[in-house]
Amino acid sequence: MQTKLYTRRTIAAMLASLPLAGPTLALSQSDAESLIGKLTNDIFRVINSGKAENAMLRDFERIFVKYADVPVIARSSLGVARRSASKSQLNAYTKAFQGYVTRKYGKRFREFIGADIKVIKSQKSKRGYVVDSNVTFKGKRPFLVQWQVSDASGRDKMFDIIIEGISMLRLEREEVGAMLDRRGGDINKLIAHLKTAS
Repeated sequence: MQTKLYTRRTIAAMLASLPLAGPTLALSQSDAESLIGKLTNDIFRVINSGKAENAMLRDFERIFVKYADVPVIARSSLGVARRSASKSQLNAYTKAFQGYVTRKYGKRFREFIGADIKVIKSQKSKRGYVVDSNVTFKGKRPFLVQWQVSDASGRDKMFDIIIEGISMLRLEREEVGAMLDRRGGDINKLIAHLKTAS
């Protein structure tokens, strides 16, 4: 059961996330569904490419940057500590977090070879749209993955993923918070750790 839950978290967290978003700009339902369709197609194209792990990780990082609101996700994962961080620390943290997330989840994406994902519907939310998709592994029942999409930062971006009620952003925020606590609240030490962690 633990392995199954972690696998479900894995698909989401590479792209993982949260904007404390304000009102959306011009995002439409079809825009949101199209974004998630392209994102998932790109992920599965890499998964099934047969490339070496390092090459796949580079591809996954490009996908993360392209489709996810990385600066907002990173700062949100830092929690209240972001209020005391300098601009240079926030920039360094964002870059380190980006690489950390890519390594952490990208290394496990081989588990998804042969799986299938389909967008099934979407609905308006306070922050934009929630796009529902079904993920199916061979011989398994499909499970629900919900992608939260907003254009509050000026571009259509994914900002959170919810796997059967579990927010990937919330999980990342808890883990980063624990890392920071273990380093006495020192953001520079956290940044140094994230540069090599996976």
